[in-house]
Amino acid sequence: MIDKSNKKFWDKFAKLYAPLMEKDTSFYNEICREICPYLNDKMEVIELACGSGQLSFNLSKHTKSWLATDFSEKMILEAKKRGGNEKLTFAMADATMLLFDNEKFDCVVIANALHIMPKPDEAMKEIYRVLKPNGTLFAPTFLWKEGKQRKLIKRLMSILGFKMYQEWDKKGFEDFIEEYGFSVVEMKLVYGGLAPVGVMIAYKK
Repeated sequence: MIDKSNKKFWDKFAKLYAPLMEKDTSFYNEICREICPYLNDKMEVIELACGSGQLSFNLSKHTKSWLATDFSEKMILEAKKRGGNEKLTFAMADATMLLFDNEKFDCVVIANALHIMPKPDEAMKEIYRVLKPNGTLFAPTFLWKEGKQRKLIKRLMSILGFKMYQEWDKKGFEDFIEEYGFSVVEMKLVYGGLAPVGVMIAYKK
């Protein structure tokens, strides 16, 4: 079930999101460089919680097809304004209730979203379901417990309505992913932005 208060926040924030993320272009480019070697032009990919397409536009060029989804209609509208390519499609979808067949996709991408989901376990179950056997999960995620504790930033974000339900370190996030039937292949920390991001790459067992 969609968290309506969370959805309202992202709908309201959508127009500001893309301009803010442009300031972190080099940060997102580094994340893309970590993921690119695992992609090929035969892969059908679904991206969950795509926002305004920080990864979608760059990475979709390396695949057969890329379906970028978000539960915020206004976020999808903002993403579409940025253009696209013949491999990239934007659509609304709730990561915790995906309307797709079992084992449909070669890869699932979910970037910087699991930590802000009230029930990330529901998303993980759906990710596992729609991935093909041995399919790949890319889950770059802010790891707030790595490095310096940015208590002031987190407090300000909370006041603005940006809720963080999960705070992992590298080991804790690896354990979380493996709990849902995945084998971690690699996780590199990328520094920049609000906190270190663990670029998680895992295979469905």
